[in-house]
Amino acid sequence: MSASGTPTDPYAPDGTYAWFRLAICIILSTVGGAGMWAIVIILPSVQADFGVDRADASLPYTMTMLGFAAGNYLIGRLVDRFGIVLPVLLSAFFLGAGFVLAALSPNILLFTLAQGLLVGLGTGATFGPLLADLSHWFQRHRGIAVASAACGNYLAGVLWPSFIQWGFTFTDWRTTYMMIGGLCVAIMVPLTFFLLRKPDHDLSGGHASVLGRFGQLSPQLSPAKLQMLLVLAGLGCCVAMSMPQVHIVAYCVDLGFNVAQGADMIALMTGFGVISRLASGYLADRIGGIRTLLLGTFLQCAALLLFIPFDSLGSLYVISMIFGLSQGGIVPSYAVIVREYLPAREAGQRIGLVMMSTILGMALGGWLSGWIYDLTGSYDAAFINGIAWNLMNMAILVFILRNARGRGGEPVPA
Repeated sequence: MSASGTPTDPYAPDGTYAWFRLAICIILSTVGGAGMWAIVIILPSVQADFGVDRADASLPYTMTMLGFAAGNYLIGRLVDRFGIVLPVLLSAFFLGAGFVLAALSPNILLFTLAQGLLVGLGTGATFGPLLADLSHWFQRHRGIAVASAACGNYLAGVLWPSFIQWGFTFTDWRTTYMMIGGLCVAIMVPLTFFLLRKPDHDLSGGHASVLGRFGQLSPQLSPAKLQMLLVLAGLGCCVAMSMPQVHIVAYCVDLGFNVAQGADMIALMTGFGVISRLASGYLADRIGGIRTLLLGTFLQCAALLLFIPFDSLGSLYVISMIFGLSQGGIVPSYAVIVREYLPAREAGQRIGLVMMSTILGMALGGWLSGWIYDLTGSYDAAFINGIAWNLMNMAILVFILRNARGRGGEPVPA
């Protein structure tokens, strides 16, 4: 260890190779994130091409998200057994084959299957499983490293819509989809070989918290119970999170504003979400993942409350910015908590399971908010529903925090 605290061994945790590996993971996450964003942009073109209604045209997105959720867990299990190289190669193959098969699909059914079974699964490998593997290469800076890698998911939302719009200037959605599939394979496969090296340090031990930085679990809270609580917390916070993210454009139209202004608010949420992820990662390295997550969910709840009384155009822009700053760091914090308190050798499947719950929470929340709107004719009740789920999340996190113990066995002050 040098005088500045930087490891002299380049392959030690937090060493120079770890930061290089982080850069590779950000690129892989950004490229692999095409699966989440491409279907959103081409949805109107797909609807017109296949001659289906909007509900049928939306089904491929739903299947993609389900595949994305399943991929985080299923491929996360592969990471624990074989390392990250095989899962990323599978991801590149799934994405390449999925985009090409979707482009060649003669009907909406085959298009939907290609999106869910191939594109969705392939995208899943470049989120939770990638974060799990990267977490093994950091100790002191694990929070900021995991959060930075998770930003690739947001960067994909900037890159791929722009690429698709560029493709539409000279060709159709099918050719553009084929180009995306080819780029995924061409970029991801070579980068995978920079990840061949495995950590030199032992991952067969118990909990990452043996270092004593943020304490350990009390006997009353077993790893299995903590895992279950994190899944429920992830579901709750993302049901709440989905209300503005999925429905803000429709909400703006209801208030008499236009679609472009609603889209600008989504861009604000995403852009400030990147800042939030980086800030939360920095904070997690200093106060731990649980406190960081609790802070993020508290601020998210406050932002949701602000949406109810303030509905002018200017206030909605400001609240969208606040919401982005609060929610962006929430999901990566779950990965940090798993690595602080649960066995390192099971990080892939455990992080993948929690990531899966957050994605399912987004899917459930998006539908639930629409259903509540249909019942009440207003989004106010949908915002209140989101706040209720957010409060459930906060209650779970307070319970976990009160059952964390310090080095000497004393309760960690909540």
